Amino acid sequence: MNLLQDAIEADIAAGTYDGAVTIVAQGGNVLYRAAQGFADRRAGRPLAGDSVFPLFSIAKSYTAVTVLQMVERGRCRLNQPVADVVPAFGARGKQNATIGQLLCHMAGVGPGFPAVDFAHLGDLEKVVAAVCDSPPVSVPGTAVSYAPMMAHAVAAEVVRRLDGGTRRFREIMAEGIFRPLGLADTTLGMRADLVPRAVTMRKADDSPGLFDLDGLVTYGEALLDPENDWEIPAGGIMASAGDVFRFAEALRGGGCLDGDPASRILSPAMLAFATANHTGDLPNDLWHYARSLKGWPIFPANLGLGFFLRGQGMIPTYFGHLASPGTFGGLGAGSTLFWVDPARDMTFVCLTTGVMEEANSCERFQRLSDAAIAQFWR
Repeated sequence: MNLLQDAIEADIAAGTYDGAVTIVAQGGNVLYRAAQGFADRRAGRPLAGDSVFPLFSIAKSYTAVTVLQMVERGRCRLNQPVADVVPAFGARGKQNATIGQLLCHMAGVGPGFPAVDFAHLGDLEKVVAAVCDSPPVSVPGTAVSYAPMMAHAVAAEVVRRLDGGTRRFREIMAEGIFRPLGLADTTLGMRADLVPRAVTMRKADDSPGLFDLDGLVTYGEALLDPENDWEIPAGGIMASAGDVFRFAEALRGGGCLDGDPASRILSPAMLAFATANHTGDLPNDLWHYARSLKGWPIFPANLGLGFFLRGQGMIPTYFGHLASPGTFGGLGAGSTLFWVDPARDMTFVCLTTGVMEEANSCERFQRLSDAAIAQFWR
């Protein structure tokens, strides 16, 4: 019996979602790798191991790493006001919000989308200007208000300005993460050569919930169009599961792959700090709707600097109840997930097709994560 494979096959047969590329490893040794189901269910096109997915909010983890790299180089401090680097951000009550608060969703930046036309969602300059002109939704440092897009746009602009202000953010990210890790299938903004391997966006869930899934599918389709030339630090990375695995393995390895200093993206000290709980016992406002809709309890947000954390207790968690409390990772709207469990020395990547409602996706990944740990942890 293959617990994980059987669970995914049952989900695909039931129409819960369309397909999944999954990788499970312990100590860097791959124990399970499979592509199941469809890249395009309607066309009958199967998923492949090298299929390319929009990662959605997993991109926040990559963007956070670029900020943390600037901290390591002494260019800024995590408790430094954002307005020191991007003065316009200090308008309308945000003058004391810090760079670190941007990364753990405590800077008071709103949970909505920037006040720009849809065609300009990938224009970093326009998005940052819109965020700077927005009032905070809470006093910075007092609440966790998950920002799907806006906070990490400003974080990227912080990096850009600390870098000198002339290069695009995608080039800075490529230099700091993609090239050191050899991520040939990873790009911020779609590349034309990856289009033939791209999955097809489709919603698989009509449940009411956090996001308008028709709108999310439209957004995903726009991300996968290289003519848009979009640059969205919070949700605009495309990658294969193998590349996400290499990124996750670098994090498991303390900031580099297999001890190779040429692949270093963070120091072990910075990684340990970034994957600690920086939101305390505060709940994540993202889940207000699920507490009402699904009867979920109030539970801590468990956020690090660019990473979700497992935390403790029988709470809703993407990473599974069997994961250790220090498990950290990233996730993308209704479709993508990676986590690293330092105590179990395990890495898990699962990129799926057929977008699900977010709370349903959380429960799905909780099931699959528990199945993976139950089957493969030794």
